[in-house]
Amino acid sequence: MEDLHKESLEEEATHATDEARMILPGVQAILGFQLIAVFNQRFQELSEDRQVLHLVAFFLLVAAMGLIMAPAAYHRQAERGCITRRFVDLASFLLTVSLVPLAAGIAIDAYLLVWLVLGKDLPSVCIAAGLLAFLAGLWFALPKLLKGGVQTKSPPSGTQPFSRRDHPGGQSGGTAVG
Repeated sequence: MEDLHKESLEEEATHATDEARMILPGVQAILGFQLIAVFNQRFQELSEDRQVLHLVAFFLLVAAMGLIMAPAAYHRQAERGCITRRFVDLASFLLTVSLVPLAAGIAIDAYLLVWLVLGKDLPSVCIAAGLLAFLAGLWFALPKLLKGGVQTKSPPSGTQPFSRRDHPGGQSGGTAVG
């Protein structure tokens, strides 16, 4: 049997914010490259439809960045000075959801890049679809597959994971930070 360390609420919050800090610079770098691409002469070689696809990919990455940054904004405004189960659950949910538009935006960018290099639709679509499947496998299927017997905390019966019970006003379940 595998050794299991139960994280404290504070450790869970630290890990969630650390994970966001690891993902965010990569998303910002991709966004920067996307902004620069429209000023490149090769961008004009794309059909109007492909230019719109580039725009869609850009906004998908903006959505991913917003989802990644949302836990910090929430914590600063709604639960400053304490750590609650609500914050940890919300941060984990938003970080997980952010991977969907991130993977889609990367796959669209891969399609456009391959099309610019090869000038053919079929290989471009196949490579983009393969990349999307690869990322979905790494980010969603692998964790579910390897989770195995590890049990995560679930809220007590009859409560919602994002209920008002953990809000600092009630201080139920919250840990003060100094």
